[in-house]
Amino acid sequence: MNKKEKWDTIISPHHSLLSLNIKEIWQYRDLLRMFVKRDFVTYYKQTILGPLWFFIQPIFTTIIYVVVFSRIAKISTDGLPPVLFYLCGITIWNYFADCLNKTSTVFKDNQSIFGKVYFPRLITPMSIVISNLIKLSIQLLLFILILAYYVSVENLTFEIRVELLIVPLLILLIALLGLGLGMAITSLTTRYRDLFFLLQFGVQLLMYASPVIYPLSSIPEKHHWLLKINPLTGILEGFRFAFFGGVGFSYDTLIYSAIVTIIVFIIGTFIFNKTEKNFMDTV
Repeated sequence: MNKKEKWDTIISPHHSLLSLNIKEIWQYRDLLRMFVKRDFVTYYKQTILGPLWFFIQPIFTTIIYVVVFSRIAKISTDGLPPVLFYLCGITIWNYFADCLNKTSTVFKDNQSIFGKVYFPRLITPMSIVISNLIKLSIQLLLFILILAYYVSVENLTFEIRVELLIVPLLILLIALLGLGLGMAITSLTTRYRDLFFLLQFGVQLLMYASPVIYPLSSIPEKHHWLLKINPLTGILEGFRFAFFGGVGFSYDTLIYSAIVTIIVFIIGTFIFNKTEKNFMDTV
């Protein structure tokens, strides 16, 4: 009588298109850790200043925004010091933009690996989101240090608010939104390469359609609905509200952002799982 053979690993393409394969991803956690390290290290490899670029980039961007949008264009910052206002928006926006830009080229950037060895393909976009989370943590530290300077030296009024507890939720939402959009775009670019060329331009337009360089309160109220259609609005306004308060934020907008984010993430997962089955024939 033949004994039933036991296998350590079973490779099977029969997964639900909405499956995240969490159990399988956990089994490959060492590979996920390696990809995170790779993504993080290659960011500053062969640079003179190394990890200092994580601080330099938001500082330079903030200075430019202060000069152009605050000093020249005279755009309101809701009574906040322009440096804090712009740095707060830039910090969370950069995380979203990095997740979206890098995730949207996953299939193209990893086609040589995907064609040679099996592992859960979702590990690659997940590693990007996690490695960018490290970068976000560093830039959040910079933001907190500059906030502490304004409180101690410039006598800025600041209170520890209970709303700060929603910051991890906001980071999770913007990570899922960037991941969902990125997975959908990388799947579509395997067939339609034009999307890759339009992505960078589209991300820049999206920034100006989001309250990064201006508060929602600076827009005429009759046009608020246009900005609130953008799911990033609730997250960005919520991030500033958690630290500084204000009148431009509402939990209704945040709930809408959360619902849209979940829908985008589900759609992105569906398209990604569907594409990974045969993308080597088209890449």
